[in-house]
Formats: sequence, structure tokens, C-alpha cells
Amino acid sequence: MVIDQAYLQKWTHELSLQYFSKPFIDEVKFNSRLRTTGGRYIPSQRVIELNPKYLEELGLDEMEGIIKHELCHYHLHIEGKGYSHRDREFKELLKKTGSPRHCRQLPSDRKEYRYTYRCQACGQEYKRKRKVDINKYHCGKCKGKLKEM
Repeated sequence: MVIDQAYLQKWTHELSLQYFSKPFIDEVKFNSRLRTTGGRYIPSQRVIELNPKYLEELGLDEMEGIIKHELCHYHLHIEGKGYSHRDREFKELLKKTGSPRHCRQLPSDRKEYRYTYRCQACGQEYKRKRKVDINKYHCGKCKGKLKEM
């Protein structure tokens, strides 16, 4: 799915009015250099940047959630309230608007694990890309002996 800049701006403004009853008057844009996050709000520039991979791989619903999350940062910053992830006001606004706290993992970022180990005492599973020396390492939870599955 491809969305142009004008549509993205209009969509963000509509979501802002619908969920926050406040206009979004600043800029929103795609930033393909974002790697580990769905979006970010830059307070000094009052700009929301979104990762286009989330739209391509997970669709409009996931992107809507990311936009709502960034709008929470935006509106709280403008009002002079706590807009960081750890702030109580931010968490309350996320709940009120039904915005996700974190975005989902991209399917393209999923890791392929070749080895699976299970603790013989507590059953804890460990997935690893590389082989582990089970004589040298033990379970991090209960110190039990590991077994390769």
C-alpha cells in the first residue's frame, strides 16, 4: 500500500480530531531510515516521523495505532504535560484513546532460530541461533541442566 504525503497529513489530522478532539497542525512524514520503531515524535521540531515498513508489512490498522501513539506524545507536549513513556499522563491518554503502548514486530525482522534448549528441572525454553555448550552453560532461571531439543 502506498500513501502520499498529502493523504498522510489529512489522515493524521482526522485521527487527531476523532480521538483527541484537537487539530493536528504540524507536520507528519515518512522516514525510511527508522529501523527499530514504528514512529517517533520530535518535540523540538514538532514533527511526527513514521516508518513506512509498518504500512507495507502490517497494513493500515497497525499504522493507525502508531499514529495515535505519536499523537499522544504530540498533544501532551503542546499542553505542557508529561509526554514520555514513563509519565502517568501519557499512559492514561494511551488508555483513553485506545492507542498501543508498543508496535508489533515486523514480520521481516523475525529471527530464525536453529537450536532449542529446555531446562530439565523447570522446563524453561531457550531459542538460539548458535549452538550452546550444554556442559558449560545452565538454566538462568533455576540453574538446572539444559537439554537440546
